[in-house]
Amino acid sequence: MFATLWKHYNDGGLIMMSVILVWLVFSVAIIGERAYYLYGSSINKDVFIATMQKCILAGDVSKAVKMCSAANAPLARIVQAGLVKVNRSDEEVQASMDEAALREIPRISKRTGYLALLANLAMLTGLLGTVSGLIRSFGAVSGESVDASQKARILAEGISEAMNCTAFGLIVALVSLVGYALLNGKTQAIEDDINEASVQVLNLVVNNRQKVNLSAVAA
Repeated sequence: MFATLWKHYNDGGLIMMSVILVWLVFSVAIIGERAYYLYGSSINKDVFIATMQKCILAGDVSKAVKMCSAANAPLARIVQAGLVKVNRSDEEVQASMDEAALREIPRISKRTGYLALLANLAMLTGLLGTVSGLIRSFGAVSGESVDASQKARILAEGISEAMNCTAFGLIVALVSLVGYALLNGKTQAIEDDINEASVQVLNLVVNNRQKVNLSAVAA
């Protein structure tokens, strides 16, 4: 199998195929790093909100803060930023959560957009390899010094180079686009959870301030 792949790689032209391979390496690296971060940072929103509701209604905000620290997720850190300010005004609680969101949300969508760029670069590089291969093969065939018996071989090699380069570029583009779609969907889901959960927790704090043990929060 490796020998077959190497033959196709070599037939596609080492220069253009190597450039496409670079785009593939970047794409796989970004997909792997982003998938590790996003899927490792996601938590069950409904369970999290239910836990926060239980703690806040019981007046034990300090326990809710500790549980947010243990969760180690963007959603938990944003909610924690508001809970530690629960002994302040509603505006300060909201501002603290907004500030935390401004720090966390860019980290969630970081580098994912490069996958769309890499997909386009792979397709365009494959197209460039196709055009250059055809130009070189037809140019060689049209030369008067080329023996008639060699023209078919040269033409076949040029077409093979063009097709292999195109195929590799499309494969890399598909990998990048599929990775982009999956990661972008996960990013949007996490951001939606953050928006919904932060508003629900804020409303819980505002509507149940009389139950909160402010001395424990301050400590």
